[in-house]
Amino acid sequence: MQRYLLLFVCGGMLAAASCKSSSSGEKAAESAATHAGTATAKGTAVMSFEKMTHDFGRIVEGEKVEYSFKFTNTGDKDLIILNATSSCGCTVPEWPKEPVKPGASGYMKVIFDSHGKDGYTEKAIHIQANTNPPDVEGPSITCTVVKG
Repeated sequence: MQRYLLLFVCGGMLAAASCKSSSSGEKAAESAATHAGTATAKGTAVMSFEKMTHDFGRIVEGEKVEYSFKFTNTGDKDLIILNATSSCGCTVPEWPKEPVKPGASGYMKVIFDSHGKDGYTEKAIHIQANTNPPDVEGPSITCTVVKG
């Protein structure tokens, strides 16, 4: 019985010690990530969207709708958008082909063609630019397509 009690106490102490060191390790990793993010923001372009999602609400099947998402280059280097795509051909992004200066803003127009669609739809835009990392989380659109 004493052996089990001793084993239980030692196990509890080991668990408590490992939790404490894990917490310190997490804080160190978090701190390093913060500093790394700050370091990569210097000397790079950063694409920051004003709004990440637009809901068109209910639209009639066959309608084409569009929305322009405003973004700002919050980095200190010219922003060059290399490519923007969506998960299907029904959603087409259009973006500025010229560089966007630091502090300047631009628009990414997203056109959605609801032909052949039915029900709730959500489409995300995937962007490649001269940012670090080069893949940028782009905006998304949502809507509910109803038959006319």
